[in-house]
Amino acid sequence: MDIEADIRALQLDSAEENNGVGVVIPADQNTEGVEIIDKMDEDLKDEVQESAPVPDAQQASEDHDQEMIHPVHNPAKAKEKAAQEKAAKEEAEEEAEANKKRHLNVVFIGHVDAGKSTIGGQILFLSGQVDDRQIQKYEKEAKEKSRESWYMAYIMDTNEEERAKGKTVEVGRAHFETETTRFTILDAPGHKSYVPNMISGASQADIGVLVISARKGEFETGYERGGQTREHVQLAKTLGVSKLVVVVNKMDDPTVNWSKERYDEIEQKMVPFLKSSGYNTKKDVIFLPISGLMGINIDKSMDRNVCPWFSGPSFFEVLNAIEVPPRDPNGPFRMPIIDKFKDMGTVVMGKVESGSIREGDSLIVMPNKEHVKVVAIYCDEDKVKRAGPGENLRVRITGIEDEDILAGFVLSSTVKPVPAVTEFVAQLQILELLDNAIFTAGYKAILHIHAVVEECEIIELISQIDMKTRKPMKKKILFVKNGAAVVCRIQVGNSICVEKFSDFPQLGRFTLRTEGKTIAVGKVTALSVASSSA
Repeated sequence: MDIEADIRALQLDSAEENNGVGVVIPADQNTEGVEIIDKMDEDLKDEVQESAPVPDAQQASEDHDQEMIHPVHNPAKAKEKAAQEKAAKEEAEEEAEANKKRHLNVVFIGHVDAGKSTIGGQILFLSGQVDDRQIQKYEKEAKEKSRESWYMAYIMDTNEEERAKGKTVEVGRAHFETETTRFTILDAPGHKSYVPNMISGASQADIGVLVISARKGEFETGYERGGQTREHVQLAKTLGVSKLVVVVNKMDDPTVNWSKERYDEIEQKMVPFLKSSGYNTKKDVIFLPISGLMGINIDKSMDRNVCPWFSGPSFFEVLNAIEVPPRDPNGPFRMPIIDKFKDMGTVVMGKVESGSIREGDSLIVMPNKEHVKVVAIYCDEDKVKRAGPGENLRVRITGIEDEDILAGFVLSSTVKPVPAVTEFVAQLQILELLDNAIFTAGYKAILHIHAVVEECEIIELISQIDMKTRKPMKKKILFVKNGAAVVCRIQVGNSICVEKFSDFPQLGRFTLRTEGKTIAVGKVTALSVASSSA
């Protein structure tokens, strides 16, 4: 019994000691301290209740007991949860923001030296993508090369060969935004040696900006036979560029000096030609006078003092207002691959033509039927979780080596993969055969269809199309000449991914070229059953 009494006495002593250290509060501070402790308790309760919904009252009291036993750990947990919730909310907001702005690809086309790269550079400068210091550096570089007026083009033409010659070779890429739209600029080369590069640029575009130089002699060179203005317009139409903004550049040139007569002359010459290329000049074509070098009428409407006769919109206003046909985000996934490289795995580049892609998706690379998994998606420079049609992406995939992928392969959904064929039926419009050659079975050319460049052979002419009625004629034909429209069967050496034009216009239109000239444009009307793989 004595031992028990001793233990009890010891316990009481230690309790008193603890009291002296921690709990007894001097009278003058007492109320304030208690209030603070109460407030902390309340805050703690609120935080815990907010961050973890409690199923019932019993659970609530248990949590509260826990909270009283470990008051130190819980605020950190609650804070962490609150931070996670905030991050999730921010991510959702960012996604909503990204989805709010539509995305358009704009390709700059036109004859060499019309000022495409300069306008591209000026747009980036005016939309705040390039700072003054960078511009001063480019000005200095251009002066050293005795090419003062090229400094704006240096923003788009980044490699030395392009800068030295003042000619774009590769398709330059850049991004800028207005209030309503995110744009990707594709600066296509104008020189005739680089038309295949221009084709790959235009095949990714939604809107074409045809740049024409108003300078005396330059418009004529570009427009006449052999000039690139004509070929580029025909290619743009075939490649699916449905809207065209025709910018008449260099209006500030001393030979032009904002002359209305010169502007009208160019418009009058271009309209019939644009009509013959298949453009509706009232709905799908807009003409604008600008100065790329001086940045006039690009981001804001120009002053009446500069050009009293023009009261139309600025270039940015036109781009914002253009309506493009909607694409289907829920359709089968299609992304023609334009390039690939190694970077912590295999990375493929391309534009989504249909459907949506998410991290973790299982897809198939056609025509070699390799199953792949999506590890990461990059849109412009940003990593994203998902992307819809119209976006230019870099996608990191596993399950395939980069050497097993070629430009023109298509990243496709596994459920409804893109057909792979070696033969198809097409409707062709013959533009200009070399040296008035005749077009017959056995004719060989280079086929450009989305990102595919492949040698092909015409193996059968099925029927000629009457240009007036647009219907096939009954008469059997063996050959056709310039300007004819014909239905024919085309064969390629390797399996390629194509779709019928009526199902997927982007993967069903093509051009035929020989010896550096575009000879025909066409659309796929039927796939050969034997070789298509569904």
